[in-house]
Amino acid sequence: MKKSADLLATTICVFAFCCAASLCHAEDQESEAGLLPRGKRVMTREEQKALKPQEVLDLLKEGNQRYALGSLTQRNHSKQIRAAVAGQFPKAVVLSCVDSRVPVEDMFDCGIGDLFVARVAGNFANTDILGSMEFACKVSGSKVAVVLGHDNCGAVAAAIDRVELGNITKMLTRIEQAVASLEDYPGQKTSDDPKFLAKVIDRNVLMTISYIRKNSPILKMMKENGDIVIVGGVYDMNTGKVHFLD
Repeated sequence: MKKSADLLATTICVFAFCCAASLCHAEDQESEAGLLPRGKRVMTREEQKALKPQEVLDLLKEGNQRYALGSLTQRNHSKQIRAAVAGQFPKAVVLSCVDSRVPVEDMFDCGIGDLFVARVAGNFANTDILGSMEFACKVSGSKVAVVLGHDNCGAVAAAIDRVELGNITKMLTRIEQAVASLEDYPGQKTSDDPKFLAKVIDRNVLMTISYIRKNSPILKMMKENGDIVIVGGVYDMNTGKVHFLD
């Protein structure tokens, strides 16, 4: 048992060192190119344009690894906000839940001007969200659209249990489709069943992606042309990791 624990600790230390080394190497390259360190500047139009969608997705995944290890980039937000006054060129747009425990920019180790973030309870899409995502990608040049769910989602749990309260009732109809799609689930179909809750959370993300592709010809065409990628993920609050869905 002790050997296993020592091996795990060593593995974590090596991984953390590699992440730190990678970050330092990137900062050295930026310095050689005459750029301020990432923590003191914002993304430019030229940088955004040069990035390919898969490169942006890889950057988000690398940022999430740093977040999970507690190695976030140190940023000077007052300098960044002043640098972003003239314009913004985010590399991605994230559709997330309103949950206060889901810190979108932090979990991808991003700063001011790096991401567009749209939030709604249950991270579902509607006309307003589609318009926002079209603005982010078609107008402003973002290369990745992420639909981001999270574990223990209260909105999904409420949809499973058919909560009725004011405007929440109508809002939950957007998520109830994901619940209904799992009618063949063999276990208990309530939010008290953690496996069922997790399955609905995943299904809700995937169905939201399908909704985006079906109801936004702009985003669908951009994806088909290779201008953007549309992906889904679920944030694990216990580990800080985002698990991307196939």
